[in-house]
Amino acid sequence: MQTAQQTAPLATTELGRTGLEITRVGFGAWAIGGGGWEFGWGPQDDEQSIAAIHQALELGVNWIDTAAGYGFGRSEEVVGRALEGVHRRPYVFTKASLVEGPGRRVIHNLKRDSILREAEASLKRLRADTIDLYQIHWPNPEPDIEEGWAALAELKEQGLVRHIGISNFTVPQLRRIAPIAPVETLQPPYSLIDRGIEDEILPYCEDQGTGVIVYSPMASGLLTGAMTAERIAGLPDDDWRKHDARFTEPQLSRHLALVTRLTAVARRHGTTPGAVAVAWTLRHPAVHGAIVGLRRPDQAAPIVAAAGLTLSHEDISQLNGTVNGTEDR
Repeated sequence: MQTAQQTAPLATTELGRTGLEITRVGFGAWAIGGGGWEFGWGPQDDEQSIAAIHQALELGVNWIDTAAGYGFGRSEEVVGRALEGVHRRPYVFTKASLVEGPGRRVIHNLKRDSILREAEASLKRLRADTIDLYQIHWPNPEPDIEEGWAALAELKEQGLVRHIGISNFTVPQLRRIAPIAPVETLQPPYSLIDRGIEDEILPYCEDQGTGVIVYSPMASGLLTGAMTAERIAGLPDDDWRKHDARFTEPQLSRHLALVTRLTAVARRHGTTPGAVAVAWTLRHPAVHGAIVGLRRPDQAAPIVAAAGLTLSHEDISQLNGTVNGTEDR
C-alpha cells in the first residue's frame, strides 16, 4: 500500500534465515482483540483498529503479528477485514495453542488435531490461502511441545504455512524440538523491564541463526510516557493490565522512574519515550524486529519512528541506569 503520506520506505532486515525481509517494527494485534476475555485490553472499536492497521501500512510497516487467542478469533477477523483489497499485502504472522475455555478463559492445547483445526480456522478468519509465519504461542502443556511442533511442521509440508516458529520457549525447549524441524523464529518478551532473554536465549538464537521478533517492547504501555497511576486506576475492569503486578505498587513507581530516563533521551532525539523503548530492544544484534501494539491510527507514526532511531552509547547507558557506574535493572 503506497500513499502520498509515505515519504521513504522503512529499512528491512532478513528474519533469521527465513528469506522474509521485514521492517524493524511490525504491527502487534493483541490489543485489537478487545475485552471480555482473560487477557483482553478492554473495549475496542474495530473500525479504529482497521484504521490503525491501514495507517501503519501507509507508513511502510510490512508485517502484522496476531494470534487466534487474541479475543478468541476477533483479532484475526479484524486483520482479515483490514487486508481485504489491500494492493500490497503485508506478511501476516499468527499463533496457535490458546483455545477458548469456560468463561472465556484460556486453555492451552498442543495436540495435533487441535493445532490443525486452529490453522484452518485462522486461515478463514484471515481470508488467506497461506500463513506467512505460524507460531506456537506458549510451550504449554510442556510435555506436548514435540507433538505441537510436529503439527506445525506438517502444516508447512502441506503448504498451508510458509514458515514456522515458536513463542515464549526456553533454550532447553528449543533444543528438544529442533530435531523434529528447524526452529525458524522465536518470539519472546523483551523490554527495559523484562531482560531475561539476554543471558541465554538471545545468544542461542544468534548462534543458531534463528529469527527473533520481540513482543511488548514498551512493556504493554508502561514505557510509553502516557501511563500514570491515575490512568491505570481508570482502566476498564476487563483490561488485564489493571490487575498485573507491574502496573501496581511497589513495581509501578520503579517503572515510572525509568520512564523519566526514557523521556530525557526522547527529548534529545525529538521523539517519544515509547519510540526510544522500542529502539532500545532493536539495538541488540540478535533482534530482527519488534512488535508494537497499536489501537488507533494516531498512535502509528510516533512508534514507527523507532525503526529509524539510532541510540548513542550515552543514551544506552542512561537507559540502563549505568551513567554513574551502577546499573539499575
